[in-house]
Amino acid sequence: MTSSNRRRGRFGTEPPSTGTAAQDVEPDQESVARAIALRLLTSSARSRGQLAEALARKGVPDDVADRVLDRFTEVGLIDDAEYARMLVRTRHAERGLSRRAIAVELRRRGIDDETAGDALEQVDSDDEDEAARRLVRRKLASTSGLDAPTRSRRTLAALGRKGYPPGLVARLMREELAQQGAEGADELDGFDPGP
Repeated sequence: MTSSNRRRGRFGTEPPSTGTAAQDVEPDQESVARAIALRLLTSSARSRGQLAEALARKGVPDDVADRVLDRFTEVGLIDDAEYARMLVRTRHAERGLSRRAIAVELRRRGIDDETAGDALEQVDSDDEDEAARRLVRRKLASTSGLDAPTRSRRTLAALGRKGYPPGLVARLMREELAQQGAEGADELDGFDPGP
């Protein structure tokens, strides 16, 4: 019996031309990569780096991932510069994050330093100071019943988590407490924010 006869045997040709087995063709890797990337982009905007990382976790070979991501970039489905600008706007306006904290997040999301730097230009030092001032006011108001060292520590910690330097926070606390009156201004006497 020849190999072609063996393949046909009593079951017909392999693979069968009809039925479920004929339809269960294994998809090519590019189709799988496209489907994964599209599914991720449907749920939220992502950077090229995030998509590449997700494709690698799913076992998509690097060359296939690069081809798919290149095509998505070419047709505008991936735009790291716009993604970075959007992230800077939302993180600063909605969460009050400092430029430093946003830069760390951009890097973590796979945005290169040059693209991140361009996007961060949307937030200047005046914007950053104003955002920090709003956060200081809010934190001082929410801790008004506490003793001075606790208020200072909590305010410094809250703004530190958002990436603001201790010196800026201490200055803004002094200014805000001075506006509240002499009693509030005395709370920071001897307060040392550290380095």
